[in-house]
Amino acid sequence: MAEPNGPLDGVKVMEIGGIGPGPMAAMVLADLGADVLRIDKPKDGLTLSGPEHNLLHRGRRSAVIDLRQPGGADVIRRLARSADVVTEGYRPGVAERLGIGPEDLIAVNPRLVYGRMTGWGQDGPIAHTAGHDIDYIAVAGALHAIGRAGGPPQVPLNLLGDFAAGSMFLVTGVLAALLEARVSGRGQVVDAAIVDGAAVLSTMVYGLMAAGSWRDERGVNLLDTGAPFYDVYETADGRHMAVGALEPQFYAEFVRLLDAGADLPAQHDVAAWPHLRSRFAERFRTKTMAEWSEVFDGSDACVAPVVSLAEAPTHPQLAARRTFVTANGIVQPAPAPRFSRTPATLGAPPSAPGADTRAALADWGIDDVDALLDAKVVIQR
Repeated sequence: MAEPNGPLDGVKVMEIGGIGPGPMAAMVLADLGADVLRIDKPKDGLTLSGPEHNLLHRGRRSAVIDLRQPGGADVIRRLARSADVVTEGYRPGVAERLGIGPEDLIAVNPRLVYGRMTGWGQDGPIAHTAGHDIDYIAVAGALHAIGRAGGPPQVPLNLLGDFAAGSMFLVTGVLAALLEARVSGRGQVVDAAIVDGAAVLSTMVYGLMAAGSWRDERGVNLLDTGAPFYDVYETADGRHMAVGALEPQFYAEFVRLLDAGADLPAQHDVAAWPHLRSRFAERFRTKTMAEWSEVFDGSDACVAPVVSLAEAPTHPQLAARRTFVTANGIVQPAPAPRFSRTPATLGAPPSAPGADTRAALADWGIDDVDALLDAKVVIQR
């Protein structure tokens, strides 16, 4: 018997194509072994690269279905009969108007898990308005907390909103609902909103604020560069080292290896933090990033070099774990997390929209693909 491709081997997912968090969630499900079919539009929306470089589309096939055609929604409903999961990222009400909303699809497959990915959620006064990652984490309070004292909020790429608060919560919700459906025999709708996910990610900070241990300001707290032992410092060559020496034993190791001097004030003497920061900064400017990396290598000082995206794959720890792989000539992150018995695997390279329409629809039980192609309800590229 062949080993399963991953822990989700045998799970069938229909992804109604979109951008950002929806595709990321579908990529993770595909990496974990699910059979994911991406449904693309006849015309692409926002694109930042060619199809072969859109790594969020890896591991799954693409079929183009024109939902403006009278038979387009019917094809989606037929595909839903054999799906375990459907995901979409429309604004509230759009899927219903297209005839592929939760009621439409669960009516043909009562066990179906219907995952909805939005920024604002399915209800609320601005649920129908447009937005992007930066807007959602702004309203959730997360963006306000990121940055240095006296400076503006700093944008954490779209990692925090789209992918952490969005994709990962959609994946979590879909998997939880899928597990429950196997017990109850009934599907349900998963409403994954980035604002909700960003709020949940802030749970610890809300607890600290309630305890009086966190001020609702940027750059004055323990984990937001307020503390000099949790910050980044420039080196002699203009690079940076990241310091996270929170616990006293790690802090002691840090100041010892930094050779910052024996007359330092106490670690948690907040009034002395500016002096500590100045001393640390002065010391870090005496060596290059490579030299400091060697000094702290193998220690418990909680200090690491700030490497670039291009350098990360060659870091010794990541290289040893094969955190990055090269596939089809492109360096990319390997699937995560790791499994002892049903390992996740890197699937096929990103497929161009509509490249697999004929074969994929036939494999999913659509027996009149040629007629649908002739009618331009579906498109093979």
